[in-house]
Amino acid sequence: MLSLQKIAPEVGGIALREIEPRDPGPGELLIRVGAAGICGTDVQIYNWAPRMARRMVLPRVLGHEVSGTVAAIGPGVEGLVAGDRVSLESHIFCGRCRSCRLGRAHLCEQTRYPGIDIDGGFAEYLTVPASIAWANPPGLPHETAAMLEPFGIAVHACTAGAGVSGLSVLVNGCGPIGLMAVAVARALGAGRIVACDINPVRLRAAETMGADRAVDAGREELAGVVGDMTGGAGVDVGVELSGTEAGFNAVFASLAKGGDFRLVGAPPSAIPVDFTYWLLKCPVMHNIHGRLIWKTWQRATELLAAGAVDLAPVRSHVLPLSEAPRGFELIRDGEALKPVLVPDS
Repeated sequence: MLSLQKIAPEVGGIALREIEPRDPGPGELLIRVGAAGICGTDVQIYNWAPRMARRMVLPRVLGHEVSGTVAAIGPGVEGLVAGDRVSLESHIFCGRCRSCRLGRAHLCEQTRYPGIDIDGGFAEYLTVPASIAWANPPGLPHETAAMLEPFGIAVHACTAGAGVSGLSVLVNGCGPIGLMAVAVARALGAGRIVACDINPVRLRAAETMGADRAVDAGREELAGVVGDMTGGAGVDVGVELSGTEAGFNAVFASLAKGGDFRLVGAPPSAIPVDFTYWLLKCPVMHNIHGRLIWKTWQRATELLAAGAVDLAPVRSHVLPLSEAPRGFELIRDGEALKPVLVPDS
């Protein structure tokens, strides 16, 4: 079968290769891939970020945003049958550590990931633990179902803390998850929604997804715009996804006193924080790591099934697996939002 693998510890270093599918062992599923999305983590691996370099053993089939059909079931698997359509939770949780026993499997102390620790979904088939498979409604298209994993992060961000209903919301960083967060905030009844980015493609998409105002951070000062829009009060909820020090500080500066600061994208290295300033503003900090398993998946699926959120505008390109390297090039050149790969056949 065809697969896209990371084969060399360098920028790029990917190749299309033929490999054999692996039969499922006890507690595992063999899944025929229907679609798989290229994620920001895949881009980090493509660029060979040091964190990934320390973790991965090459060669490795990439991809963890996956939807497909159960092709075969290993011994001991219950609740799923061949032909079921599933999406994958990307956190392979152990189910035994303290975090898992406390109902926080998304914070499992032994977390592993498809596409990093085991072979992932940029292939025609993949074999994974059945414990990370989420059964989808029969009518959900694979191209949409493959986006449930990142969509779940957006749902988690919008339902944490005080939620978003009736509140003013800032989404800073309008990559795919940021755009999804705009749509979720709108669907869940947010008041005014401000989106911020520097990429014009993303800013236009943010308006399509429901933002009342799209701020170009390269031309406008975000906190000033938010202040003008809120009479100087600031927003009730600030969702930071840019992963930059400037973005982190801009969201904090835009936040109302006592507001919710929800951190999704963290700066790549330590940054200085004036905690006296934080104490005076008294924000409530929420760290958004993955999805709540399986609570977030249930909420996310219901939003899509009800038609409350349409992810189609985020899915900017659908490419055959044989053209997977082009998907990375489109992201690198700022031309893509979310490329989704589908089998050539």
